[in-house]
Amino acid sequence: MARTVLERFPAGGPRGSWPAEEFAQARREEGLAAEVVMDIEADAFLVIMHQPRPPQPRSRYSGAPEPRVEAAAR
Repeated sequence: MARTVLERFPAGGPRGSWPAEEFAQARREEGLAAEVVMDIEADAFLVIMHQPRPPQPRSRYSGAPEPRVEAAAR
């Protein structure tokens, strides 16, 4: 699954400060599904958002009635 990095924060922030969590919370309040993950190799917190999946084509057997097409009488 693809992810988009919205922002990076160094892991060594001041004690009691959670800038990545605060940034992610502000994005969630805007309606984005932001979350915080740790990039251990870079020693940083990343605020990410998962890419939405493209819509799947509907099966004609999905339970929805098939649209009815009437032939015009001539």
